[in-house]
Amino acid sequence: MSKTRKPVLGKGLSALLQDPNNDSGMSAVNSPMMAFIDPDEVAVNPYQPRTNFDEEALADLAQSISELGIIQPITVRKINDGSYQLVSGERRLRASKLARLTSVPAFVREANDQESLEMALVENIQREDLDPIEIALSYQRLIDEIDLTQESMSKRVGKKRSTITNYLRLLKLHPQVQGALRRREISMGHGRAIMGLEEEEDQIELLVSVLEKSLSVRATEALVRKYLSTEKEIENGKDRLSKKVLNAIDDLEKGLGRNIELKSTKNGSGSIQISFTSTKDLISLKKQLLGE
Repeated sequence: MSKTRKPVLGKGLSALLQDPNNDSGMSAVNSPMMAFIDPDEVAVNPYQPRTNFDEEALADLAQSISELGIIQPITVRKINDGSYQLVSGERRLRASKLARLTSVPAFVREANDQESLEMALVENIQREDLDPIEIALSYQRLIDEIDLTQESMSKRVGKKRSTITNYLRLLKLHPQVQGALRRREISMGHGRAIMGLEEEEDQIELLVSVLEKSLSVRATEALVRKYLSTEKEIENGKDRLSKKVLNAIDDLEKGLGRNIELKSTKNGSGSIQISFTSTKDLISLKKQLLGE
């Protein structure tokens, strides 16, 4: 007969006090202590990856905290002078101050500067409200400052290596395109499509078209493919012409609702071919072109 093991007392409380932000796997910070501290006594995290804080969203969070309290504790560390420094949870800390709370729940950890940076970066990467460039910069900092490889970073943050690579590639985009991503004027899919153009000038021109015409990601990808194929047919010295031709063909296709094939020569001249499916369709095309 097997011997029944008695349950370990206090295990439930221990589980409740586990910090949900702890995905780093560092032994030095695996046993945080719960405490209630004055939010005004917590210094902001100098390693904070987030740079944009929506004031309206903070006000909404402050209102929620006033009514319900803080559901998820912030994470802090003790520094040399005995004061506290934020590791993660700056939105909650800011909202708590707006709500004029005098104490907030916090996990207190022992962590050095590098561990604090890593915890802050990993915690923020796993949030859903960061813009793509903030995430990309966080990955880059983990590589540059923590010396993580993409493989080890993939395990640490629970993301596929290909996903990490796609984010890092966004940092090669022109600053104006990155700015549009940060303002959420375009999606990451748009950004990845625009990366198909190597010249920064071309990226900016394509960005303008995307914004002006409200192009979908698929339409943006098609425009990039068309640009690249057209560019091959026109000599290097005629770059500007190729872009004008591309935009003209794109406008014609949208206006006529048909595919148009471009044939060009090195001197900049050329022809276009418009397809039709039947005599009736041809007559319809004629009326479109003549405005009948």
